[in-house]
Amino acid sequence: MSAMDQELVWLAWTGLHMTPWKLIGLTGAALFGARWLVQFVASRRARRPVIPRLFWYMSLAGSLMALSYFIFSSKQDAVGVVQNLLPAFTAAYSLYLDIRHRREQAATGADARAHPVR
Repeated sequence: MSAMDQELVWLAWTGLHMTPWKLIGLTGAALFGARWLVQFVASRRARRPVIPRLFWYMSLAGSLMALSYFIFSSKQDAVGVVQNLLPAFTAAYSLYLDIRHRREQAATGADARAHPVR
């Protein structure tokens, strides 16, 4: 058994069996879920539907963390791999498009004040 699959002794007081991989997987799931809070706050501030770049960063990080848990931990769960593979790809591609779009806007001298994101 690898060190990443061994119980974290300092968390034993909680009564939960927690390993480093499980901690990584839970953190990824929390990031993936919390991205909706970021989207909600951004949309509320803009008073229109908005998906900020942070949403895509959180999606990608959360998906990759959960994906690594399902691939590398002792669980080796194919359902979890499939469940996190597509969102990771989608988030990476959307992040790429967002970065490219903003670079093109900056290069053409497009006025960013015409479409403010608050």
